[in-house]
Amino acid sequence: MATVVDVAAYILNRSKPLSTMKLQKLTFYSQAHALATAGTPLFQEDFEAWRGGPVSAELFEKHQGLFIIESGQLQSDSNNLSDKEKQIIDVVFDQLGNLTGNELSERTHAEAPWSNARKGLNPSDPSNNVISQDSIREYYMKNPVVSR
Repeated sequence: MATVVDVAAYILNRSKPLSTMKLQKLTFYSQAHALATAGTPLFQEDFEAWRGGPVSAELFEKHQGLFIIESGQLQSDSNNLSDKEKQIIDVVFDQLGNLTGNELSERTHAEAPWSNARKGLNPSDPSNNVISQDSIREYYMKNPVVSR
């Protein structure tokens, strides 16, 4: 199975340099789209409900200290992804790739998986609360990540 870093590397290989916030959110939405449409995750790593939206701690560890990241900066193998998994990521990238990291972050803040994982916290409170794959699957099955 691929890792969150494999998915992020695949996204970077398709794009010009991205903000790390945008990369995190595109990776989150790729996972959400896979869970909602295929019923299975692209990767096993979880997302946490950080102040700025969903963040994979494993991916963050790879780009910590960077604001912009580009293809080749992540040590990973996007060949771990099947053609079907790449198609899922491509659909998300094609429809959401024109949004900024901040716009994607604002979108996640308006959606239940992130907001429910932060229940009881102030907007400025740090959090490592996990956004469960079940909550992601259930929400995005009813509220698709992308339009068809």
